[in-house]
Amino acid sequence: MTELATNLRRVAIDPLSRVEGHGKVTLLLDENNHVTQARLHIVEFRGFEKFVQGRPYWEIPVMVQRLCGICPVSHHLAACKAMDQVVGVDHLTPTAEKLRRLMHYGQILQSHALHFFHLSSPDLLFGFGSDVAKRNIVGIATEYPEIARQGVLLRKYGQEVIRHTAGKRIHGTGAVPGGVNKNLNQAERDALLADIYQIIAWCRDAVAMARRLFEQDPELYNDFGRFEANTLNLIRADGAMDLYHGGLRARDRDGKTLFDHENYDHYWDHIYEDVKSWSYMKFPFLRQIGPEDGWYRVGPLTRVTQCDFIPTPLADVERRAFMAYDSGRAAGATLGTHWARMIEMLHSAEAIKELLHDSDLLGDDLVMHGEHRERGVGVLEAPRGTLIHHYRVDENDLVVRANLIVSTTHNNQAMNEAIRAVARQYLDGRELTEGLLNHIEVAIRAFDPCLSCATHALGKMPLTLNLIDAEGREIDRLARDGSGECSAGECC
Repeated sequence: MTELATNLRRVAIDPLSRVEGHGKVTLLLDENNHVTQARLHIVEFRGFEKFVQGRPYWEIPVMVQRLCGICPVSHHLAACKAMDQVVGVDHLTPTAEKLRRLMHYGQILQSHALHFFHLSSPDLLFGFGSDVAKRNIVGIATEYPEIARQGVLLRKYGQEVIRHTAGKRIHGTGAVPGGVNKNLNQAERDALLADIYQIIAWCRDAVAMARRLFEQDPELYNDFGRFEANTLNLIRADGAMDLYHGGLRARDRDGKTLFDHENYDHYWDHIYEDVKSWSYMKFPFLRQIGPEDGWYRVGPLTRVTQCDFIPTPLADVERRAFMAYDSGRAAGATLGTHWARMIEMLHSAEAIKELLHDSDLLGDDLVMHGEHRERGVGVLEAPRGTLIHHYRVDENDLVVRANLIVSTTHNNQAMNEAIRAVARQYLDGRELTEGLLNHIEVAIRAFDPCLSCATHALGKMPLTLNLIDAEGREIDRLARDGSGECSAGECC
């Protein structure tokens, strides 16, 4: 905590725990501990949009995976979908299409299992303000060993799906512009089929556990960090959930459809990215509404509630139960994201089962070719929400422009709204404790943010340069802010 000149106290939660990447939250409190401001800051910077420039387009699907060790498949496939357009391919072969989808469902399954069981279950099972010493995966393994075991094995299975389709569990190379570079052989398919029915059973157990959490404390789970939001997601032509492909659907806070089944090739007609000085993460908004009120939410809660149905039977039954629970209150709750996430995990397991029974996975027609184009846009639903990759390629096959709008960036303002709601509910006017501050982190973790993926910058990067002598003493210091202004010494 630090005292500010305006008699406000600044409280920082730094770093955020049990999220991917580095970020912090700052709260400004008055003399009565009333919260006057709450903000989520992304404090790391990664320059992928710049340093992919000048690289051959066929390298990009492998390069951009390095954005993240948790969702590399999502970036791999989104980039490949963009590069499909660059090589003039609008439709993949059945084998390539289904292998990519299998890879993607493996990614969704393993990521959702990791988040729910490893990162969020300590809060959900022990309580948001419980003893910090046991509020971790070790505590879960000690007190809930079977739940921990299932979480580990669910994630392991998803990783095996990725290994067989992408070549390895992390940073694979299975998808290439125009298709894929490997199929499944009979032994690989049989190995995955051997366990899929147990995986589906465990996914059903996970959905039931998420529901029980709401039933045990409906007031907390329905009202925690609650806010109304516009929504954005991909949707299949018939209105079904489709995590790999589809058109864009957006609805406002009242459920009115703003646009539907829009071709994502021209996403910029509907989405604009704003910039704020206090974060490396951009603030997208829907052009139709404007920068003040046009921010929106993406991810499992949006996908489950905004689709017309889920095209696998068990998951759709659970979707309908979720939508009906407590007159629909859970479907608008921040913590309802966990329940929706488990429904998506079940859907992914069912989709994997269906694909594994499809003989096209064993086919050898893997790649299509066409006439090269200068632009490609790839969009899919990553575990955390809608993911956009946009590239321009010159006549030498080199990338000259890249724009990535990742799921966590879409959710930027929504996460800020959630932490403000929680700050007003639980922190305002109270003496702060670690347990109360963890309520803020619980709100952020509900979105499963990938902070490394979401960092972008506009203008000049802030920089502090310290000159230290041989004795370790600071003898000079120069600081430059985000606008490029220097606060001491000569400007660089």
